[in-house]
Amino acid sequence: MTGWSTDRIPDQHGRVAVVTGANSGLGLVTATELARHGAHVVLAVRNTLAGAEAARRIGGDVEVRELDLACLASVRAFAAKLAGDHPAIDLLVNNAGVVLLGPRRTCADGFELHLATNMLGHFALTGLLLGNLAAAREARVVSLSSITHRSAHLDFADLMFERDYRAAAAYGRSKLATTIFGVELDRRLRAAGAPIVSALAHPGLTRTNLTPRAWEHRGRFGRMIAWGGLLATQPVERGALPQLRAATEPGVRGGQFFGPSGLWETRGRVTEARLSREAADPAVGTRLWAAAEDLTGVTYL
Repeated sequence: MTGWSTDRIPDQHGRVAVVTGANSGLGLVTATELARHGAHVVLAVRNTLAGAEAARRIGGDVEVRELDLACLASVRAFAAKLAGDHPAIDLLVNNAGVVLLGPRRTCADGFELHLATNMLGHFALTGLLLGNLAAAREARVVSLSSITHRSAHLDFADLMFERDYRAAAAYGRSKLATTIFGVELDRRLRAAGAPIVSALAHPGLTRTNLTPRAWEHRGRFGRMIAWGGLLATQPVERGALPQLRAATEPGVRGGQFFGPSGLWETRGRVTEARLSREAADPAVGTRLWAAAEDLTGVTYL
């Protein structure tokens, strides 16, 4: 199979790259490739022991920092220290995410856990690091979407899924919110004339540790379903290619969205992906942005 590959990643020496959720799955592959091509990579992870093991495996110029995206206090502490240590940040890959099955869960700030981790934490983090990104030449923010965003719908009267909670729908909604964020960030950066590109990517259906972990509490039957489903997916090394392309390919434009090209964008070569109508709607973007600023207390642009 031909197409875009990591061989096309240009030299990253001199660049500072921050990857959230970098200790496993898509984040680990992304961090590994960025470090392999010379970047100084910050592994932003909730579990620093796992992060240290990932750093050992990656080698190169990497550092490990603790970040819990489901806790705004952690996001603020991480951003403050990072901003002081790295005045210019060239790349922020908002990769981390959770997939949960079972009953509704909330974070320390009271937000539904999918939305808190997958979107609101990244919204706050990006806003808090915006000055550092603006200080770099040709900085980028990459937001990790999902094909599930196309079947999701935001209910602004119940963003936290306090009524009629369904885990799969909550995950899809969080990924729709993440996608809207990446698109709306691009609109606002363009309007402000800011020298930062906001791009998006999705991995199709990829074998990571998220789905099996989500099914663990369902016992043997649940694990059989999870692992059986993963047999139909592509390896994580291929799933990470869209976000690596969004992060590194010269000439990427703000708002570009990359994903697999084959079998309804579930696998295959990297190409430009399509947004759902709701994700592309500026009115929805404006409304979600206002809600995110209100919930996180982080304002920008």
